[in-house]
Amino acid sequence: MGWISIILFTVLAGIKSENQTCRVIGQTGFREFSKDGDLIIGGVFSMSSTRKLIDNGYQSFPYTYCQKLNDRELKFARTVMFTVEEINRDTKLLPGLSLGYRLYNGCGSENLIRAAVEAVNGEDPKGCSGRVQALLGHSSSGVSGDINNILSPLSIPQVSYLSTCACLSDKRRFPTFFRTVPSDRFQVIGLVQLMKYFDWRWVGIIHSVSSYSDKGTSEFVKEAEKEGICVEYRLPYSRRSEKEFNVIVETLSGSSSKVVLLFVSLSNTRSFLTKIEKYNITGKQWVGSESWITQADLASDERKNILQGAVGFALPRASIPGLGEFLLSLKPSDEPLSAMIKVFWESFFDCSFPPSNTSTMCTGTEDLRTVSSDYTDVTYFRAENNVYKAVYLVAYALHALLQCHNGSNPTTGKSCVTKNDVQPKLVLEHIRYVNFTTKNGAKVFFDENGDSIAQYDLVNWQMKEDGTVEIVNIGQYDTSLPEGEKFKLKDNARKVWGGNSNEVPRSVCREPCPPGTRKAINKRKPVCCFDCFECPEGTISNKTNSPDCLICPPEFWPNEKKDQCLPKPTEYLSYGEIMGALLTGFGCVGIFLSLLTSIIFLTHKETPIVKANNSELSFLLLFSLKLCFLCSLTFIGRPSDWSCMLRHTAFGITFVLCISCVLGKTIVVLMAFRATIPGSSVIKWFGPTQQRLSVITFTFIQVVICILWLTTNPPFPKMNMKYYKEKIILECALGSAVGFWAVLGYIGLLALLCFILAFLARKLPGSFNEAKLITFSMLIFCAVWITFIPAYVSSPGKFTVAVEIFAILASSFGLLACIFVPKCYIIIFRPEQNTKKHLMGKIPPQTL
Repeated sequence: MGWISIILFTVLAGIKSENQTCRVIGQTGFREFSKDGDLIIGGVFSMSSTRKLIDNGYQSFPYTYCQKLNDRELKFARTVMFTVEEINRDTKLLPGLSLGYRLYNGCGSENLIRAAVEAVNGEDPKGCSGRVQALLGHSSSGVSGDINNILSPLSIPQVSYLSTCACLSDKRRFPTFFRTVPSDRFQVIGLVQLMKYFDWRWVGIIHSVSSYSDKGTSEFVKEAEKEGICVEYRLPYSRRSEKEFNVIVETLSGSSSKVVLLFVSLSNTRSFLTKIEKYNITGKQWVGSESWITQADLASDERKNILQGAVGFALPRASIPGLGEFLLSLKPSDEPLSAMIKVFWESFFDCSFPPSNTSTMCTGTEDLRTVSSDYTDVTYFRAENNVYKAVYLVAYALHALLQCHNGSNPTTGKSCVTKNDVQPKLVLEHIRYVNFTTKNGAKVFFDENGDSIAQYDLVNWQMKEDGTVEIVNIGQYDTSLPEGEKFKLKDNARKVWGGNSNEVPRSVCREPCPPGTRKAINKRKPVCCFDCFECPEGTISNKTNSPDCLICPPEFWPNEKKDQCLPKPTEYLSYGEIMGALLTGFGCVGIFLSLLTSIIFLTHKETPIVKANNSELSFLLLFSLKLCFLCSLTFIGRPSDWSCMLRHTAFGITFVLCISCVLGKTIVVLMAFRATIPGSSVIKWFGPTQQRLSVITFTFIQVVICILWLTTNPPFPKMNMKYYKEKIILECALGSAVGFWAVLGYIGLLALLCFILAFLARKLPGSFNEAKLITFSMLIFCAVWITFIPAYVSSPGKFTVAVEIFAILASSFGLLACIFVPKCYIIIFRPEQNTKKHLMGKIPPQTL
């Protein structure tokens, strides 16, 4: 910044006011090309890049001795000359006026700034005739910024064709700066969109230490974070630091990211590739910045494994009719005053002009078409098109400034000016309003930051066997298009990727969390290096990288992958499963045996054994047993409102009917024995009428209990989701627990009463004492139902129903077997015992 202060003082000392005579304080001597005209455009270029500073101990201005040539900058300067000539031939643009130029060469910031000062001051020691109305350049962002620090206080417009640093868009720092090349901000956004498109979420960055790289990479990191792209490493590269380079090599070898962004200036890229080609760095997808991605001369056989498949955004290629012929037609005789042209010529053809004593002498007639270099590459024009637009930009601004309509300027409404009144600050004012289209179809206008629209070609390096490269256009990025359409990839273009692969490489720190898992940020790692956790039981995630797991609704349960909620399987005792089929079979067997017993008793109803055991109650008991076996079937199948009410009420009523019959038979036995005592009239109090009435009464009480239960809070179908998490138990809820236990308790009370009476009558005399059979049947009945209660309470799901059915069937089979099987045995197999004599013969005399 010390040089800038000195030079700025020089300029301000030389230019005291716009109306005073300019006084030049020192000149650079690096003016290479000039052309007189009514209006002058200035330009600064680095046609020689390597410099050596010569310090004169403050006795005079220091100067730089330039060594290495940059034919790309020569091409830019010649493009300015071509464009000026084209404008001067145009009768519509600046009619009646000629455009001239002053183009300067310098290497290093100091000389380039001094060249800019010389252009601003003018070269005529007696006046200001050589002053420029606008300055073109420079290609370096850092140099352009330094130049604008000098030009801005003087309101002199500066137009750069290749300075891309986003920092130059700051109008507070660089108020007179414009550029026809897009800001790096647009390139950075395009690079982020490129990586987002290919899902490259884990990248590394190598950058040089300069305004261009530092600002560009910083902007890239910020934009990448917005899109969820993480930077694994960000390493500086310096041509002078071996330590930094060794760190880069070690990092590249050990890093997990497959994509490397090389955001480095062209000169640093050459140096970096020369060093890195000695190391076996393979399998990386290199992404280049606009500064080097179209430089085919960087390719070589040694770099094939590195640069194969490299991609990046480049300035769009354009066609400028006549420019190629103009560049290739250059002869030293065209610019006899330019020492640089002779130096370039000697470099191109490896010859020397006199008075050199080398064996190969230059004639000046050699053909540039035989030379391969940046200068002679005229297939397509990328950066040159920006130079072309920059010259036209100044010309259109001058043209608008000189327009006059009714005494005022149509653009600004201010007073008209003539060519002699043109001042840089007036040109600056009109540049802001410029909006035109060049002859090759390029639109030029600026936003509030002095930036033009951004258009890029996405190019892909496809290396050949001989080490040369074909740079293929595979897509575009255009900021003038609507969102969602700015980045487009050509479907039909052949693409090659890093490692000579036809498949797009994967570069992620962690693969996306699949459905069925949730994404959790690890605070100790970058956001891209997240963790994936399986969804807890009962929850799902149905999309990739889901931040949370969703709880399934109560009636649903996750599938095995936990990416979908499926209806829970329902469980109930059905006829189709083995347990249901077996219980149904036993129920049907019970019905059949009850029916068979009824038939046997019916066909032998006149026999003593049937008559002696109260045939009416026996047939009613057999009917009730059929109903008991039948009601067990109502417990099988899918629960419904009707089945839930039917199964419990049918069970309660039929069993009370059954127990009432048994109780009636027990009372009859006791009454019959009491009737054999002389003088006893007990039997007349419990005759057939009383027996029927007792059965009806006992049963009616149960019916009333069931009606009260059904009318107040009846059983209903219920989905039990508490016992099992992964399935639903379809069951019949009791509704009123009091009603259920009242029904069951009433049955138990009758069964207990029956058991007690039968137990008291078990030892009464007689050859066939039915009280003993009733005692055994009630013993079985009570044992079954006493064990049923804990089993019923503790059994899960369909097993609860199975336990209840088993209790019904077991108690029913117990009654059928204990009361009727012995009688059927005598009827069928011992008919000789089925006589009144046999039944009465063994009865002892009337004794208790």
